[in-house]
Order: sequence, then structure tokens, then C-alpha cells
Amino acid sequence: MKEESYKIGGMHCAACSSAVERVTRKLEGVERSDVNLPLNRMTIVYDESRLSPDKIISKIEKAGFTAELINGDGSISQRKTDDSSDKALISERRELVVACILSVILLYVSMGSMMVSHLPLPEILSMHSHPVNFAMFQMLLSVPIMFIGRRFFIGGFRSLINKNPNMDALVAVSCTASFLFSVVTTFQLSDNPGKVHSLYYESAAIVITLVLLGKHLESNSKEKTKSAIVKLMELTPDTAILIRDNRQWEVPTETLKVGDIVLVKPGAKIPLDGIVKSGEGSVNEAMLTGESMPVEKAAGSEVIGGSINVSGALYVEITRIGQDTTLSKIIKFVEDAQNKKAPISKVADKVAGIFVPIVIAVALLSAAVWLAAGESFAFALKIFTSVLVIACPCAMGLATPTAIIVGTGLGASHGILIRSGEALETTHKTNVVVLDKTGTVTEGKPRVTEIVSDILSDSELIDIAFAAESLSEHPLAKAIADEANSRGFLNEKAIASFENVPGMGIKAFTKEGQPLCVGNIRLMESEGISTEKYASDISRLAGHGQTPMLVAFNGILCGVIGVADTVKDTSKEAVEKLRAMGIKTVLLTGDNRAAASYIGGIIGTDDVIAEVLPGDKAAVIEKLQQDGSTVMMVGDGINDAPALAMADIGCAIGSGSDIAIESADIVLMKNNLTDVAGAIKLSRLTIRNIKQNLFWAFCYNTLGIPIAAGVLYPKFGLLLSPMIGALAMSLSSVFVVTNALRLRGKKI
Repeated sequence: MKEESYKIGGMHCAACSSAVERVTRKLEGVERSDVNLPLNRMTIVYDESRLSPDKIISKIEKAGFTAELINGDGSISQRKTDDSSDKALISERRELVVACILSVILLYVSMGSMMVSHLPLPEILSMHSHPVNFAMFQMLLSVPIMFIGRRFFIGGFRSLINKNPNMDALVAVSCTASFLFSVVTTFQLSDNPGKVHSLYYESAAIVITLVLLGKHLESNSKEKTKSAIVKLMELTPDTAILIRDNRQWEVPTETLKVGDIVLVKPGAKIPLDGIVKSGEGSVNEAMLTGESMPVEKAAGSEVIGGSINVSGALYVEITRIGQDTTLSKIIKFVEDAQNKKAPISKVADKVAGIFVPIVIAVALLSAAVWLAAGESFAFALKIFTSVLVIACPCAMGLATPTAIIVGTGLGASHGILIRSGEALETTHKTNVVVLDKTGTVTEGKPRVTEIVSDILSDSELIDIAFAAESLSEHPLAKAIADEANSRGFLNEKAIASFENVPGMGIKAFTKEGQPLCVGNIRLMESEGISTEKYASDISRLAGHGQTPMLVAFNGILCGVIGVADTVKDTSKEAVEKLRAMGIKTVLLTGDNRAAASYIGGIIGTDDVIAEVLPGDKAAVIEKLQQDGSTVMMVGDGINDAPALAMADIGCAIGSGSDIAIESADIVLMKNNLTDVAGAIKLSRLTIRNIKQNLFWAFCYNTLGIPIAAGVLYPKFGLLLSPMIGALAMSLSSVFVVTNALRLRGKKI
């Protein structure tokens, strides 16, 4: 199966997007087809042996829309070159200004004298003395406005012919009816001047102008929803300083290749992912990871393209280019999330698909009822036009995707990447969070936590242990080496022989022939060294989740070094935040029960499940789900893959590794567990926003259509003008997009 994205033109409402989905899903070999109205983009998955892009485009064009395959390798430079939306907005703005000027003149001529007596108007255009001139002048003003809005007529009638009526069809039918009725009336004025009051040129023209205005405001607002993607794309500099043959060359970033060396000066952006070859400095990675504090970099450090070198000059070797860079993957991640629909949107899609035909039927029925009740054709036409114009389902189509676009963008700016609309929606239902221990709750890196000796100082004991462990690659040995290095030791004890005893520790001899042992109780017992002196300390350290490393020199036990994977500073705060949100927390680990219970007690989880093999973690998740819980599994995205896949939401934590980005529903770019609560809060805020939007969209149409149909006219004499209907319809869409934009100001 092949997945492709297409840019769709000519869509203006939910009925449009539903029509594109409907015709493409009927194509042979299509597995899935989803259209994102705010982004004007369709994502389709199909069997390329049974279908081709040409056939897909042809089918979409027959339905009355345009389609263009989005090619490219996913690199940021290619995304940057697409400025068609900006050009379209500028063109729209110019046409709108002309339409507004003509509309103001038209309103002045047609309605001015009715609203204000003795309003200045040339006698030759007088409604009473020159009714034909009065009508013809309005026609001349209306025609250019309708030409400016020609896309509504072309798209609308084409959609009717193809049996996929949309918003354009509603506008086209209503405005055409009003305009043609007025033209016929104009030709009757010579014989019957009294019909001058039955002209509806302004209704047709002003409706077009107001819909154009609404669409322009909507387009402006929709562009703002994409701000997160735009900001990410702007992170990559256009040029970089290439070092070659001991000379500096300023070259376009897209020309860089893997292995090139670039100079990044203080204050400059790092062009692409790489490794620091020389130089030291601090780098601000806030836009990528949400981490506010600059990160220190030196030779051997990895740097991410788009981050900013705050201080110090860095010589960086490029390691990834194009779509392989971290920034490109993050942008693709966010774009994919914004393209995929949340399940909640299916309700609006189903309604929108049948809404327009129902509205046309209601408009015709309303007009027929008023004609049967004895009202004039002009009155019935006004009702018909008002119903068609006010009922446009634009707001329905924008309700869900705009909120998802803003929500995922907000998450990305805080280092929280959400893979899809479905993941965003499911996350808010989470009531159990399962936390992996190593690397998630803890640092994932053993370090010395306690030193116990009554015959040597801490430094002396570490010095002896370091002499033996400096030759070992074991993680526990590395912890002791790191501690010694932090104290400035140089390992002055010369080791003559060295033996790694599996499962026990290390045996060594100094050049003077003195035996040196570092390991567990079994190693000491095998060497005949008594451990009774430190038995209580060994038991206490083990009970607190630490690994006791016994150090013996010359056959005497000198002391015990406690080594443990320490708890992250943010883990306890993260669990407290989740508990405050009413969410149960479970610590899941393969460690022994005593160590797991100790860590669980420190951070305050509600439950601890220990001594679980990696392959069995998924079974634990499944059992929690069978108990009726919506489970989020939080792990490192690699060794917890089965559990992450089994959970309702898989959440990978840890500085945005490639595997994490590919495997999880949610990726927390910062190595910070508090972002789990942030992700859930973001989901809750977004779903609440979607529900507000849907309520407004449905409520608006439910109330608007009956009023436009004239139900209040018999008792209250209230009748909705088509112009007011057009304004209300446009403002409804703007309201929905503006409400979604409010999410950008929320704290998560």
C-alpha cells in the first residue's frame, strides 16, 4: 500500500471535503482517504498496482475540484518554497477591496433613499422618476461583483452537475435566482414602474461580497493555525559557513552533504544535525525540545539542526541531511498529526455529507409553503435565498481540524509531539498511567549514591575501587569511574593482572602483588573474605534499591559503595500532577520487589508491579485494559515497544531519538516526566475546544435555518435578510477558527 498527499483546490466547506473523500474512497484499491479542510490536503492510502495518481486526480477533478500530488523528499527547503497560499491571500485581498467598494456604492444607491430621506443621489438615478436607470445602474454594479465571486458559481454549478452539492452550490443557486429575478423585473419596469421595489441586485451582490469577506478572514485565521509548522521551518538557516581547504565558504544549507564541516558562530543557527568536532559552547534547543536552559556542547556532542549556538564557536560535522534530520522528522510528525482526523470529527463529516441536499430541499419547501400561503414570488425568493445562504456548513467542517492543528502545534512548541488526531482524542480519556522505571522514572545511568567505610576515607575507598574498575566496561564499573573522575583522581595504582568474574565482580593484583577485589557478596565468599562487619549496611543498601559493591584490599573488606540508578528530579512532581488530575499511576519494572517498592515510595505511585520480564509487560497493560481502564504506557520507546503498542496510548520519553519518534503515539522531546501530565492536559483542552466548536456549528445551523425560513414572521414580523444571513454564515466560520486559536494562549 502506498501513502500519498495531494493539495486539493476549490474546497470551501465540510460538504466539499466530504465529497472529495466520498469519490476517492470509491476508487478501486483505496484503503483510506482523509481530507483536511483547513490545510486543503488529502492523504490517501491505496494499492499502487490497481490505482495511479493520474486516476486519483482525474476522479477529483470530475467531482469539481483540483488536485496536485505533493512530491518531495520531506526536506525543509522544499517546504519553504511553497508560498502559493500567500500569493492567493494577496490576490483575494485585492479582489475583496474592489468588491467592497462596489458593494458600498450599490447599497447607497439601492437602499440609501429608503433608509434616509433626501439622501443625495443624481436625479438620473432616481428610483421614482427614472426606475429603469435606477435598476440598470444596480445591474452594472452587480455584474463585476459576481464576476469577482465567479469561483462560487463555477464550483457550485459544477458540484450540482456532479451530484456533490457544496457551499458554493448554495451561494450560486441563491445569488443566481436573485440576480435573474431582478433582471426580469428590470425589463418589466417600462410597463410597470411599481415593480422597482422588487429588485434584489443588492442581495445577490452583497451576499457574494460578504461570503468573500468571510472566506478571506477565515483564510487569514487558518494561516495562523499553521504557525507552529512555519516557526519550525524557519529554524533552518538558508546559508551555512562551510570549512574546506582551510577556507570559509558561505553556501546554501541544502547543498551541504554528510561529512561536511561547518563553522557555527555565536548567535548563529546550527544548519543540520551533526557532531561537534572541536570547540565548546552552549546551545539553545528550546524550539525543538521545549527545554528552556541552554545545553553545554563540546567535542563529541551531538547537535540538532535548527538549534541556536548561544556562546562559543563550534566546528560541526554534518551527520544527517534532508528528511533524515531531526527537525524534518519533527515537522513531518506534526504535519501527519494535523492531517489525520480524530474520531470525533466523523460526526461532523457524516452530517456535512448529506447537509447541503437537505438544505436545498428545505429552501425549496419553505419557498413553496410561502407561495401557497399567498405571499408574492419576491417574498418566497427572499426566503429561498436566506435559507440557502445561512445554512452553509463551513463551521462544521472547520470545527475539528482547526482545533487539532492548533493543539498539535502547541504541543510541538512545548516538546510534546502527538502522532495523530486519534491519539490526541484518546489521550484525554486516560485514567491509568503505567511508568517504566529505568530511563523513565530514573536517569537510566548508574551512579555512586553512598560510600560506607570505617577504616578508609570516601576518597581512599573510591581510589582503590577505581584502580580495579577502570579496566572494566560494566555499567557499575563506569559509575565508580565517573565518581573518581569527578573527584579528579588519575588512577595512580598500577594493576598487574585483571580478571572479570561473571556475575560476581572483578579480581585484580597490583604490581606489588597485593590482591584487590570489587564485587558482590559471592565474590567475597569465594575469596574467603568475611562480610559480617558490613552486613547491616549491605542489607540496607539493597533494600533501598541500590547495588552494594564490596571493596576488599589485601584480603580485608575495606568498605561498601552503593551504586544505583537515581530517580529523576522531576519524577515525583510528575506523579503528583497526575494524581491531582485524578489519574492512577503504576510503576512497572523488571527489578526486584524491594528496589521497585523503594523507588515507588519515593515518587509516590499508587501501585508497583515488579520482577516483570520485558516481554510480559504487554500482558500487564492488557490486564489493566480488561479492568476497564484507558491506559497510557510511558517508556523509552525501544525496549518497551510491546507494552507501548498494547497500551491505548504509547508515550515515548527521552530526547527525541529516531526510534522513539517512529514508534510512539506521543513523543516527549524533553527527558522530563512532567510532560506526561502536560500531554493529557493538552488533549483535554483540545477536545473541550472541539466540542465547543461543534456545539456552535450545529446550534448555529439548527437555529439559523428556521429563522431564515420565516417561522418568526407570522407572529413577530421578523424576516432574515439574505445579506444578514451571509454575514452570519461568514462570522460563524471565523468564530470557530478564532475559538481554536485561543488554544495557543493556554498553559500546559
